[in-house]
Amino acid sequence: MNPRRPLLHMLLFCLMLLLGILFLAPVFIVLMNSFKGRFYIADAPFRLPDAATFCGLQNYQNGIAKTGFPSAFGYSLFITVFSVLAVVFFCSMTAWYITRVHSPLTAALYYLFVFSMIVPFQMVMFTMSRVANLLRLDNPVGILLIYLGFGAGLSVFMFSGFVKGIPLEIEEAALIDSCSPPQTFFHVVFPVLRPTAVTVAILNTMWIWNDYLLPYLVIGNRYRTIPIAVQYLRGGYGSQDMGAMMAMLVLTILPVVIFYLFAQKYIIKGVIAGAVKG
Repeated sequence: MNPRRPLLHMLLFCLMLLLGILFLAPVFIVLMNSFKGRFYIADAPFRLPDAATFCGLQNYQNGIAKTGFPSAFGYSLFITVFSVLAVVFFCSMTAWYITRVHSPLTAALYYLFVFSMIVPFQMVMFTMSRVANLLRLDNPVGILLIYLGFGAGLSVFMFSGFVKGIPLEIEEAALIDSCSPPQTFFHVVFPVLRPTAVTVAILNTMWIWNDYLLPYLVIGNRYRTIPIAVQYLRGGYGSQDMGAMMAMLVLTILPVVIFYLFAQKYIIKGVIAGAVKG
């Protein structure tokens, strides 16, 4: 046994522990300050609440009342759930088609999807918001199409990598058994794609739920999602209710953290499967 290996493992453990503390420290600071009075947060942001600074759930009550949190939560939930379903449904079928059908058109489509991954959002955001307004997509239903477009690049890339590893003989056997192409996809291919589908769903959920810029540009103040509602706690001339903002940030990140903790094992499994099998 190599005597250096235990020391190396200990150093690696200490490094991972330090990184974990650094990543979790901002979340803990936000949670801690959400229970302080608004006037004490700026003066002592790193001090634990005490008898003088503790305000109970007052920040949460004020934040919910000022932001209309139930309505914002409903809009965010609707947009996130249906956008993710659209991305998984359409991108999986697209990846299967362009992987199995070899032609100049499918090859061009594949490289267009890959190219869309490297185009910065800032290059297209003003044109996109104008087109969305002209096509009447500036509403919670229309923005689903926009999220489908922006999420298609990475999703098609991941699905394509996994489809390449599925034996073609399985699909040929389904066709011999009189399965149509849609039946072959939904009954044979998609069940095999489940690890990657879950991974794509998780990654897009975390992105869409926390996204601020795209909803702000497209649907604006009429249909406030949670990030937009939290931003409106900033008043004029730099005034802001820091206590309510901290409380709303906790309520914002709590659902996605719980969702991630329950589904994190699928992320590594799906990413490795989609990368290696390609």
